[in-house]
Amino acid sequence: MSGFRALPAVDQLLAALPALVEDHGRQAVTQAARARLDAARTAIREGADGATEAARLPHLLAADLAGQAATRLRPILNLTGTVLHTNLGRAILADEAIAAASAAMAAPLALEYDLTTGARGQRDDHLRGLLCELTGAEDATIVNNNAAAVLIALNTFGLGRDSLVSRGELIEIGGAFRMPDIMARAGTHLVEVGTTNRTHPRDYVEAITDRTGLILKVHTSNYRIDGFTAEVAAPDLAALARDAGVIMMNDLGAGSLVDLSRWGLRREPTVAEAVAEGADLITFSGDKLLGGPQAGFILGRRDLIAQINRNPMKRALRLDKIRIAALEATLRLYRDPDRLDRRLPVLRMLSRPQADIAAQAARLAPQVAALLPDHAVTVTDCASQIGSGSLPTDTIPSAGLRITGAGGDAPDRLAARLRALPRPVLGHIHAGALILDLRCLGADGDLLDALAP
Repeated sequence: MSGFRALPAVDQLLAALPALVEDHGRQAVTQAARARLDAARTAIREGADGATEAARLPHLLAADLAGQAATRLRPILNLTGTVLHTNLGRAILADEAIAAASAAMAAPLALEYDLTTGARGQRDDHLRGLLCELTGAEDATIVNNNAAAVLIALNTFGLGRDSLVSRGELIEIGGAFRMPDIMARAGTHLVEVGTTNRTHPRDYVEAITDRTGLILKVHTSNYRIDGFTAEVAAPDLAALARDAGVIMMNDLGAGSLVDLSRWGLRREPTVAEAVAEGADLITFSGDKLLGGPQAGFILGRRDLIAQINRNPMKRALRLDKIRIAALEATLRLYRDPDRLDRRLPVLRMLSRPQADIAAQAARLAPQVAALLPDHAVTVTDCASQIGSGSLPTDTIPSAGLRITGAGGDAPDRLAARLRALPRPVLGHIHAGALILDLRCLGADGDLLDALAP
């Protein structure tokens, strides 16, 4: 039993480690110390030396506490080739948005307070004017994501009534959330019209009854149907809905405030175009192509927006002050479209020339090879994608590093090793190699520092 005598009591261990107590608190250190002492006693019973186990305690205890204190929301390097990666938080915010969010966190602010009159204000007012200015909409309201925008709009105008949707637009979005499920939770009855590949105006006309609340058009941003296809264009559907006296809602999904073809990307319908096409309501996301924090926007007729704002769901789905501040700063950037690609990280990454990325890959290849001596590192062409359901069939020419090692499982082992770094590095495995697509990499040093021992 002499081995056990080498172990200190809990109080003795804490007294010898005042810095840990100061950093983590006495209760946390006490709990961790008891767990480590129990483990040491088990090791001694199995033949370990008591003095050796006692000597290891300070180091092991410090490592345990550091691990407990570390956040799981660690910054990573996204070298997957997917710019708007849903699992990695989608859009990186502009510096202006980060500064605005920080300021909102640090002090009280006039979130729902009118400084002119001294009366209560509306939190959406901070964004409403900008959204109307940038899109031409009559009015706007904001909720916490686009699924929520669709949900509250359907609940407001389709509760207990029919909502018509083309079969070809009954999408499933990330995380297995399906449009029919959202509609069911909204309390509206889904009426499918047309077929998967072809829907005509007569399909809607024949489905409209006195139970119809609205017609929903869904932009199929996360898939494409090619071949023998037909759909009813938004302006025609809006006119059809007006003639029938029902509401037409256009869910744009990702939503873009600018014409992406200006930066060499395939053209997507803009929100302003959707407004001009006559939709009564338009919904879209804030954290995808717009490049802001997670949010859902609803734009459209003033009387309809007012009804949505009176829906009790609105309070449950509203945004907090931090995201409102970040969104306001992001939307202000769109007032200066000539500099947008330099100030908005999403657009800067998407519009980055392949030649620039290839030059970075050429600089980094020998340095990364030196940090991974058991692997071969070469420059390779890549095909980046936007992600988050935006332009799903389009890829953007890019460049990166192709890393190979000995053994068929070398790419998997290296990927696991890079994920375990203090700042994890994420790539993708392709054709027996780990590919690090550099489209989203900033300075060379970001990758080199992450890989440094």
